[in-house]
Amino acid sequence: MAVDIQPACLGLYCGKTLLFKNGSTEIYGECGVCPRGQRTNAQKYCQPCTESPELYDWLYLGFMAMLPLVLHWFFIEWYSGKKSSSALFQHITALFECSMAAIITLLVSDPVGVLYIRSCRVLMLSDWYTMLYNPSPDYVTTVHCTHEAVYPLYTIVFIYYAFCLALMMLLRPLLVKKIACGLGKSDRFKSIYAALYFFPILTVLQAVGGGLLYYAFPYIILVLSLVTLAIYMSASEIENCYDLLVRKKRLIVLFSHWLLHAYGIISISRVDKLEQDLPLLALVPTPALFYLFTAKFTEPSRILSEGANGH
Repeated sequence: MAVDIQPACLGLYCGKTLLFKNGSTEIYGECGVCPRGQRTNAQKYCQPCTESPELYDWLYLGFMAMLPLVLHWFFIEWYSGKKSSSALFQHITALFECSMAAIITLLVSDPVGVLYIRSCRVLMLSDWYTMLYNPSPDYVTTVHCTHEAVYPLYTIVFIYYAFCLALMMLLRPLLVKKIACGLGKSDRFKSIYAALYFFPILTVLQAVGGGLLYYAFPYIILVLSLVTLAIYMSASEIENCYDLLVRKKRLIVLFSHWLLHAYGIISISRVDKLEQDLPLLALVPTPALFYLFTAKFTEPSRILSEGANGH
């Protein structure tokens, strides 16, 4: 195979784009930025991203998709009040919005029209921050080679957030106006206003810390799910199994946290060796059981009452 010989490419992410191919002859352009959907190989040639995302990649995308949904549910619950019958409908609507946004995002991604994406393999942390690795051969002129080396794991999250926001603005105000009769006029749309704040925050978080989140999200899930479960059980004054079973809502919260525990464990283990990693899921109920067995020693109800009285 005859290949056009040119000077070697400088920089970690600069590559040569294929200009012409005729049989065994390939002619490449000058060293520069790779087109969208391509990244450089070891020989510094831009190659199309044709691989399927790994399980860990899907778990990362699932984590980023869960963030707005969990925040939606939190603020809906926060502003709806304990006696509001509209909370359940808003929870279902938020789930519908995020689910539809995820499906639409996959359909508009390459290849278009199917619930499947092609991607480039993530090799190291620097793949997420190619803008930091533009070379300066003469220390004066910078060769700009910034591109999405982790295609499409970086930009697909922004597309998903945009669809989430658009669907929320189309559906939620109409729903809240119809069914949120138990709330005051000033409280009806507070969960929507909250979303207008946390979506820009999530966008900046992905833009700046996407690579860090990619490697840290399993541990973030485990730590946050453990902390929030402990806070919820203590705030609800759950000290034994009867307190846990007396209300369906408490069981729903418990099972939701167990799902998050399992999600974090699977993300950490990556299920590389199925027969060794699956038994780790038996640890999912351990934090809740540990709390119930030790609650009698800490008496969270007494601590909460003393805090309320200012002691």
